[in-house]
Amino acid sequence: MTGPLIKDDRLRKISFTGSTPVGQALIREAADKVLRTSMELGGNAPFVVFEDADLDKAVEGAIAAKMRNMGEACTAANRFIVHESIADAFAEKFAAKIGSLTTARGTEPESKVGPLIDGKARDGVHALVTEAVEGGATAVTGGAAVDGPGYFYKPTVLKNVAADARILQEEIFGPVAPIITFSTEDDAVRLANNTEYGLVAYVFTKDLNRGLRISERLETGMLGLNAGVISNAAAPFGGVKQSGLGREGGSEGIEEYLYTQYVGIADPYAD
Repeated sequence: MTGPLIKDDRLRKISFTGSTPVGQALIREAADKVLRTSMELGGNAPFVVFEDADLDKAVEGAIAAKMRNMGEACTAANRFIVHESIADAFAEKFAAKIGSLTTARGTEPESKVGPLIDGKARDGVHALVTEAVEGGATAVTGGAAVDGPGYFYKPTVLKNVAADARILQEEIFGPVAPIITFSTEDDAVRLANNTEYGLVAYVFTKDLNRGLRISERLETGMLGLNAGVISNAAAPFGGVKQSGLGREGGSEGIEEYLYTQYVGIADPYAD
């Protein structure tokens, strides 16, 4: 992958937004010249809904977190971890809301869900859904491609997803929401952290103390507490684990392009 840019002695830093495999390759290349790097890479965001959450607000937040750019966003909610006592009600409300979104080309006035980037992406999303259903999951709504022109996929909600399903391990990058359940707070944390990624997480609960307590246990660079959209140019954006390193935005983002120089000055008039 080495190219003229990375070999150039004037280069001091690499900032990259994209997939984790490409980011890993760039970090290896940067090591040869000891370059500073900022990496905003893949995600597998958990969306945790506790039993005391406002269900309607949780569904609104789920739509916002899942459907941004048809799910083709690193910050998109990827795994919906819902307390077992409200999982069916959440799935029903979420499916009704997401299923009502019209899939059509952007030139159509009624369009709410556009196409995925290409046929390979759509086929990959459908393969994840198909495997999940074959493994015991149920499609509450959606679960199929939509005729084009264009590479459309129906907004989909899956419940009863197996714990080892591939759809829970990989970044879906499409309008599909797999739901799994938990019974205790420890279960929720374990399931949320069960990924190599750590970009963003979403937590819905009326208990602020619980929300803050959970935030300290989740392995993510960002957290949306009762919020489905948290990106803000004034805030530090970035993740941990294989979601990357460094930050964009805020004062932390500026610091990524600066270095500290210490100057010790002796008093020239001292005896």
